Amino acid sequence: MRKSALALPLLVLVIITALSAMFIVDEREKALVLQFGKVIKVKEEPGLGFKIPLIQEVVRYDDRILSRDIDPLEVTPLDDRRLVVDAFARYRIVDVEQFRQAVGVGGIASAEDRLDSILRSETREILGSVSSNDILSSDRAALMLQIRNKAIVEAEKLGIEIIDVRLKRTDLPRQNLDATFARMRAEREREAADEIARGNEAAQRVRAQADRTQVEIVSDANRQAEITRGEADAKQNAIFNEAFGADTEFFEFYRSLNAYRKALQGSNSSMVMSPDSEFFNYLRSDQGAAATSVPAQ
Repeated sequence: MRKSALALPLLVLVIITALSAMFIVDEREKALVLQFGKVIKVKEEPGLGFKIPLIQEVVRYDDRILSRDIDPLEVTPLDDRRLVVDAFARYRIVDVEQFRQAVGVGGIASAEDRLDSILRSETREILGSVSSNDILSSDRAALMLQIRNKAIVEAEKLGIEIIDVRLKRTDLPRQNLDATFARMRAEREREAADEIARGNEAAQRVRAQADRTQVEIVSDANRQAEITRGEADAKQNAIFNEAFGADTEFFEFYRSLNAYRKALQGSNSSMVMSPDSEFFNYLRSDQGAAATSVPAQ
């Protein structure tokens, strides 16, 4: 009875000790076995591992690709046009033993603080060596690659591999926005004035061409009208001459009636002339000049 009572707690203690000596490493992490703060073993493959209970401890680190946002920093390119840059980096712990030695018990938080310092320093150096137009253009991918390549060397001392560096946003400092907008507005107004001037010049050329074309068209129309009018007058005279030759008496009668109609209309109905004027030949007789000449015989 007494032996059975002692065996049960002893068995439980053995089971607890055995369980505490085992640990499992997930495929998403790496582990270090430490003894009094010193690295005894590195466990990088997923699976079951063992350690000495109470003496050794296991420290786990994420083996996945991690992302780190860098606090916005102000840079001054070559053209002294200050910019506020917001960036982020992706990294991975590749050497957990070196990582532990570099950051100690601070872990990932301490590593990211040191990584921030490295990236901020390299970002200022690279972006400070180019103009703001290069930073704002689509060619800035080459600048991000330069930042990454220079930061890789420093990050290797932490056991970290920097996979990528990206600029999320590049803005002007708030205090420079008004001045920049004013300069942009002035440039746009100047460009608009140039466009208006070129438009007015083009419009003036079009108007001059239109005026010249109008003068040419009107002149040609007047010339054609004069030709047509002259041809009509010539045809009219030919008809009159033909009619005069066919019946001289009728032609004289017709001309006299036209003269009466023009002279004796409207306010021009009062005339002062001699009663025996030839103008009244057909008013005195329907025979005209022939009737007035008969009594003289």
